[in-house]
Amino acid sequence: MSRNEETPGDGASDRHVRERSLADLQRLCQSVAGEPLRGDVARTVGRIAETPSRDSVTFAADLVSRLGEGDRLLRSVAAKLVKVQHLRNLEPLFDDVPDGIGGPSVELRACVLGELALIGSGTGRRSLDAYAEKLGELGHPLARLPRTRLDIEHRFTVRVRGLGSVKTAKQLRSRFPEVPSTEGGTVAARGAGEARDDGRANAATRPFRAGGWAREPEARVFTLPSPLSSDDFGISFIKELPLRCLAGEGSRRGSAVACATTPDDVLNELFSASYVGGVNGQGQGGAYARLYAWQSLYALMGLPMAVPLLEAVRRAADHRWLRFMAFTDWFHHDTSDLAFAVLDPTRTRVAVLAATDTDVDGDVLG
Repeated sequence: MSRNEETPGDGASDRHVRERSLADLQRLCQSVAGEPLRGDVARTVGRIAETPSRDSVTFAADLVSRLGEGDRLLRSVAAKLVKVQHLRNLEPLFDDVPDGIGGPSVELRACVLGELALIGSGTGRRSLDAYAEKLGELGHPLARLPRTRLDIEHRFTVRVRGLGSVKTAKQLRSRFPEVPSTEGGTVAARGAGEARDDGRANAATRPFRAGGWAREPEARVFTLPSPLSSDDFGISFIKELPLRCLAGEGSRRGSAVACATTPDDVLNELFSASYVGGVNGQGQGGAYARLYAWQSLYALMGLPMAVPLLEAVRRAADHRWLRFMAFTDWFHHDTSDLAFAVLDPTRTRVAVLAATDTDVDGDVLG
């Protein structure tokens, strides 16, 4: 049975845990009134959120709204509420529609709706539908996302045994079809010029910065004087671009490789970057990880955010998508290395996004 289906009330043991947790939390809150949030308070708030009952939902939501400790705790509590609580316990949170989108109380509820969308729950409930509609009218950023998961998002939060991060060229070739090198690609790249766009670069790299990846990601856009042949969009083309992630390519043992991929693969990696978080970072929760992933994908395609998501999905099929890897100071091959290149439908614009997450000390990257 789904955790969000109607079920009988809590048992005596659940009530005992809840009452004990509530008492603990009340004592903790009294002891830190007016002080920065301590770890024990944060843990207890999380424990309350994970105690199945309507009272626990109400108390956790009220408390996290009043603590004012920033996005991390709020998004974590929203994710825990949706993971553990039955939908009937969450519904009272949405009895009153907001009159603005400022403040942690509204933000928590927006995140809960975002988390519910990822598990396909909550639609068709009057109070939740009304609250979501109001968020859209008020312009909340999460409200532009569909309240059901799109087919292109089918891999979000799904872990497949044996399919972790791609760390080696062998793993890359085993999962994706390699694109052969061509002389035409080498020649075409030498005529490429960079089209600097800081806003687009910031949007493209947001999942990695939000997730606290260990190194600043690289996002660049290049334009070509004439259309690039699809056959020439491969590693021979990419290696000629002045990319920071490829600095020193050829100085280490191993050959750079590029493989064809698909928009859903790229979108899933962008989602996972902030959903899981980096080695020294923090996961952002599903609602915002989803938003950041779409913002990044739009940036890679050069689409205005006003374009509807389903239209973006249609346009994504007209782009060509590559994953690539090299043996440079950027690619550590020990935790997570990601690098994508996207060729637009005119075949005259290429966007590149590279990110690395490593706990190796003393490397040369800034």
